[in-house]
Amino acid sequence: MALGRSLPAGLPSLPARPSRRRVLRQGSGAALGIAAGAALAGCGSGSGDGVGADGRVTIELWHGQTDTGRAAIEGLVKTFNATHPGIRVDPGGGVLADSMLQKVTAALASGSYPDIAYIFGSDLAGIARSPRVVDLTRMVGSLPLPWSDYWAPAREAVTINGRVRAAPALLDSLAVVCNKKLFAAAGLPMPQAGWTWDEFLDMAAKLTDAGRGVYGTGWPGVGDEDTVWRLWPMIWDLGGDVVAPNGKGIGFADSGVRALETVQALAGAKSVYIDPKPGSEQMYQVFNSGRMGMVATGPWGLPDIIDAKIDYHVVPLPSYSGKPMTISGPDTWTVFDNGDARVRAAQTFVSWLMQPAQDVRWDVEAGSLPLSRSTEKLAAWRAQEAGTDGMPVFTRSLDTARVRPVHPAYPQISEALGQAIVSVLLGRSTPAKALRRCADEANAALLIPR
Repeated sequence: MALGRSLPAGLPSLPARPSRRRVLRQGSGAALGIAAGAALAGCGSGSGDGVGADGRVTIELWHGQTDTGRAAIEGLVKTFNATHPGIRVDPGGGVLADSMLQKVTAALASGSYPDIAYIFGSDLAGIARSPRVVDLTRMVGSLPLPWSDYWAPAREAVTINGRVRAAPALLDSLAVVCNKKLFAAAGLPMPQAGWTWDEFLDMAAKLTDAGRGVYGTGWPGVGDEDTVWRLWPMIWDLGGDVVAPNGKGIGFADSGVRALETVQALAGAKSVYIDPKPGSEQMYQVFNSGRMGMVATGPWGLPDIIDAKIDYHVVPLPSYSGKPMTISGPDTWTVFDNGDARVRAAQTFVSWLMQPAQDVRWDVEAGSLPLSRSTEKLAAWRAQEAGTDGMPVFTRSLDTARVRPVHPAYPQISEALGQAIVSVLLGRSTPAKALRRCADEANAALLIPR
């Protein structure tokens, strides 16, 4: 399949709600470099100390949300403002999350920046190089709920060199959703936890029916972060890592080749729909139209699947070892220094958001997984799981989920690996050659002083 191919013939153009997974896709090495430089250059402060004549402190929140996410955060802000008379959170500023990095970069350079911004996890390392980013280590140490109660992916995604540089905002995990009708038509049993990538390949081939425009599975094909993050669980399961222990090179020179061989097998069997556009929305449209047997997605994908009336089954990702392995891509509430009063107010707000009573509202209304085990135990979350087939699979996977390293060179590593994946998907390179080129570019980025 050529990159740029349109949707399969006869596929209706389904209205796609903005995908939460856009949080993964926009990381750019160039953008992060600019962000860090601008942040370091910005020596001004935000617009005033925020303290009004009545003593109330006003802080500015750039939440970046749309639709249900926007309604959820604005509802929480309204509750906070009503219960904290000494603080007023203004949620009106900023831009959509996809453009937040550029917006915050420009704001830091101009010296007029928000108190809190929704920053993608993949962008945090670059932004945190700014002296204007507040260290929240002391804040999380004094939370009513112990920091250790929060899921490991939520903690690790905001920690750099042992310091907490942001508050976790949104938590997810990756699993496989299967179309039961297509499995039955192919005479296949539903996969279960502990299945392997060889079984995945076999099922994808048997589910594929070129004559009817049915694909076994799909993979993003533009080389962005959405393309890349699906490969990390495979690499980790094979014993690799994003960065080698010495920090001087990639940690997936061998495991990356093996993982790419699986991608190559999918492409060679023509059992994979390669999405030619950023955002993966065409891939999800193919699945939601009943033309794809399996799709790797997160809990954010379930509402659209349910709306499309797909009879579905959720199963953990396959692995090479048979052991559970998945990835989580948390996002963050990053706090910026606009003076002591506003910093204290911002910390009060984000720590309030992190508590189970507020977290569960955000999880149910905006599509996040619980940040903590305490939230998971609440009746509201239990009801959410009970009412949504497959949701417990995503929650349980947090026990073993890993996150991408919070490393300033990560965007360049991701960009290099993304191009390698695309070249293999399109048959333009072998896994070994593609990985060598990836390693050359990624290793060069890791050697740049930070």
